[in-house]
Amino acid sequence: MGEQPHPLGDLKALDTADGSLTLHSCHFDEAFHSSAGALAEAEAKFVAPAELHRFAPSRPLRVLDVCVGLGYNSAALMEALLKIPSLHLQWWGLELDSRPLALALNHRPFVELWSAPVRKRLQALSDRGLWNDQSSGGTMLWGDARHQQRKLRQECKVDLVLMDAFSPSRCPELWSEEFLHALAGHLAPGGRLLTYSRAAAVRSSLRRAGLELRSLLPAPGQRNEWSSGTLASRPNPQQPLPEYGPGWRPFSPMEEDHLNTRAAVPYRDPEGEDCAAAIQERRIREQQHCGLPSTSSWQRRWFPSR
Repeated sequence: MGEQPHPLGDLKALDTADGSLTLHSCHFDEAFHSSAGALAEAEAKFVAPAELHRFAPSRPLRVLDVCVGLGYNSAALMEALLKIPSLHLQWWGLELDSRPLALALNHRPFVELWSAPVRKRLQALSDRGLWNDQSSGGTMLWGDARHQQRKLRQECKVDLVLMDAFSPSRCPELWSEEFLHALAGHLAPGGRLLTYSRAAAVRSSLRRAGLELRSLLPAPGQRNEWSSGTLASRPNPQQPLPEYGPGWRPFSPMEEDHLNTRAAVPYRDPEGEDCAAAIQERRIREQQHCGLPSTSSWQRRWFPSR
């Protein structure tokens, strides 16, 4: 028998604008991060809008990192938590391929970004799939995230979901309505799902899951576009989500209108087993018969000069 292909295909190292390392997956034909900067993206889209100061030390902060990749998002979060020593961390990671984290940990500039405690945790995750120190701990669940998330106890609600899969057009398996609803189901009241994706299909699925949505602002050095991602929060009447916050703002009328077009038709994967091509084909058929305005008409309405 021949050697099994790697799930992400060949990986090519790339430098981003802030000097931080990222990788390009040949299988998905996509980079792991924006060219503006992997570290800047992690801090702006995942750490800042998490608002870590709002959590009390009475219980651990619970975090689910979906598609850990090189580890930037969780590492940046851990660094921020070191400034709140009374707040402990309970962490789970979902990742298909062990190579990105291992490659990052063999790249000296990447390693030097992090303090010794964070480096130790990342290395333990790469070597053994878990880490424990003092009152904090983490577990990596290797494999298809659709299957691995089912191993999380439904009664164990998390405070943060860091959703960083490849883009919906490349990896619709992890942006299906079913998978997003499963992630939403893991959120505690006030819990937040953070993602770089602004896709109408993703946002419409998150809203149908009962989450309150905000639009993320660009990371430093990133092009100033109409949105740079999405914050989705499980409503908590005791702590309402502010309209504006560090790194987010309300949806504009244009963004709301986007959710009334064919672009908002969700990706569907009823059994959580379909390949990308089957999910894409199912969505195209639904778009053809949905009766919603085309995305091009939305673009002409809101971007007439293009």
